[in-house]
Amino acid sequence: MTQSADAHGTCNDEGVNITENTNPPAGQVIMYSTTWCGYCNRLKTQLDRVGVSYTVVDIEDYDEAADWVQDMNGGNRTVPTLRFADGSALTNPSAIQVQARLAELAAL
Repeated sequence: MTQSADAHGTCNDEGVNITENTNPPAGQVIMYSTTWCGYCNRLKTQLDRVGVSYTVVDIEDYDEAADWVQDMNGGNRTVPTLRFADGSALTNPSAIQVQARLAELAAL
């Protein structure tokens, strides 16, 4: 299932604030992205194929999200950057890496 932030609100359908310093629910990820990012589009397709639930936040729409991405990437706005329930991040991962991280977190 994919959620998107829109200009009218900052919470997804589960009520999770996706633009502030908030982690996603366990088993899900937040994907910080842009509309023009080919790597982001590829990862979305891969995550859909393997059934990973994610929320998309366009960093060009939300300054707080862009700031977080920069903090995670040495000052760079590198996308896709994924945020996990424990606050950790992966930048430009494969779907296999995302699944592996989610499995690690589920085992804790």
